[in-house]
Amino acid sequence: MCGANSICNMDGNIPKCECLKGFVPKFPEQWNMSYWSSGCVQRFNSVCGDDNLGGFLAYKEMKLPDTSLSWYNKTMNLVECQKSCLKNCSCTAYSNLDIRNGGSGCVLWFGDLVDMRKFSQWGQEFYIRVPSSVLDEFEPAAVNGHQNKKKIGIIVGAISFGLVICVCLVILRKRVAARVYNIVPFQWQQEYFKVIKEDMDLPIVDLSIIVKATDNFSSGNKLGEGGFGPVYKGTLTDGKEVAIKRNSKMSDQGLDEFKNEVFMIAKLQHRNLVKLLGCCIEGEEKTLIYEYMPNRSLDYFIFDETRSKVLGWSQRSYIIAGIARGLLYLHHDSRLRIIHRDLKTSNILLDAHMNPKISDFGLARIFGVDQIEAKTKRMVGTYGYMPPEYAVHGHYSIKSDVFSFGVLVLEIISGKKNKGFSDPEHSLNLLGHAWRLWTENRPLELLDRHLLETCNSSEVFRCIHVGLLCVQQKPADRPDMSSVILMLNGEKLLPQPKMPGFYTGRGLPEAISSNQMSVTTFVAR
Repeated sequence: MCGANSICNMDGNIPKCECLKGFVPKFPEQWNMSYWSSGCVQRFNSVCGDDNLGGFLAYKEMKLPDTSLSWYNKTMNLVECQKSCLKNCSCTAYSNLDIRNGGSGCVLWFGDLVDMRKFSQWGQEFYIRVPSSVLDEFEPAAVNGHQNKKKIGIIVGAISFGLVICVCLVILRKRVAARVYNIVPFQWQQEYFKVIKEDMDLPIVDLSIIVKATDNFSSGNKLGEGGFGPVYKGTLTDGKEVAIKRNSKMSDQGLDEFKNEVFMIAKLQHRNLVKLLGCCIEGEEKTLIYEYMPNRSLDYFIFDETRSKVLGWSQRSYIIAGIARGLLYLHHDSRLRIIHRDLKTSNILLDAHMNPKISDFGLARIFGVDQIEAKTKRMVGTYGYMPPEYAVHGHYSIKSDVFSFGVLVLEIISGKKNKGFSDPEHSLNLLGHAWRLWTENRPLELLDRHLLETCNSSEVFRCIHVGLLCVQQKPADRPDMSSVILMLNGEKLLPQPKMPGFYTGRGLPEAISSNQMSVTTFVAR
């Protein structure tokens, strides 16, 4: 996993790779995103000659490198082993062949060093050859080629003294490991790494990189906050800007939602879905790294009196079409058939060119190819976007997302929120208001006043028509997303919409708790 000249550190909850001292990542960009397999290379070229023999840095508690490119001698001692390595320009490391009874024999490595691991409780000491300039930099850890035999003797004595300790620690480690490996978080991490390894598309990012990228999760870098937790803007060492979503300890969403998003969105690729770049689970920290969307989310624009002017009708129409294409991919064209279950304006992100991208798959569910509907007792999501069959009975299907899409369409056209909007004359929410205008042959009055001079009235009319077809009360009456796209782009006559679900009423709560929901309180009307 770590490549050449790199050490796999097993001390923490999650293994991570570190370059040997005096070495640097071969491809820094990949290394920053925890693609370690390319390994490390020497920072300075080694000079081999009589005037510059270089020296050795000692590493302790190590699993020795792969011995494919090695040579050994059973009779040489450690001092002779070091001298033998110094005489050969291709020699890169040496160690005792046998660490029992104070150590004996000699092993020399040639070329790149591969498959090294560090353990905190057991392991062997070995010596890596480096240029003199690196020895000066790491003086405390250096065992210089010109040091006298007395210091070598001290080291050998220390190894023999530590042998007894190592034997005891090996036994203790096995007992401790038997308990540690049964801890639930560790089991989850093992499962997590197994899936990541299978996909090979999702890098594992070290927490220290995330902390540095966000300036230790500085409030100045905070972009917003959702059900999973706060989102921060981050800048990696290569200058790449990313969005980092950090799980909040106060959030109802936790390991299941994190796992769901990692396993699911990592398998999806579409221009209208936000791209997951990496993830991290280290201790209690759970973070997700996404491509950075400089224009934030859709609700940032359409519900603001000033910023809504930025989005003309052509851009809003383009956003509606992009969301529809993303949903069609989730429902029909991806290798997984996915129901998003939390489609709303804050989960539609906008890139630098105002391309819409569906985000936040923590509540999404996978459907079988022939599966039509599912039921849950744990209802999650946001009121105002939920269809009645889900909010009341817990039933969800692809038609649940179609309902949410219909609400989005009407919100984008009107610039008003479904939940929180109230028709002053009739106490209707946005769906009820749109339905009333439709039945009175005044649908264009729904349009955001900023769009009156720039819009195409026939396109607006068709979009309102499609939006009302999507929010019909019965799931069977709603079109699927493939039909929706044809409706938006076609010129054929559309069927007349029926009464929408949840088209009246006020004061519904903003979100559903994962364990305090009462499904008898609300009735679809």
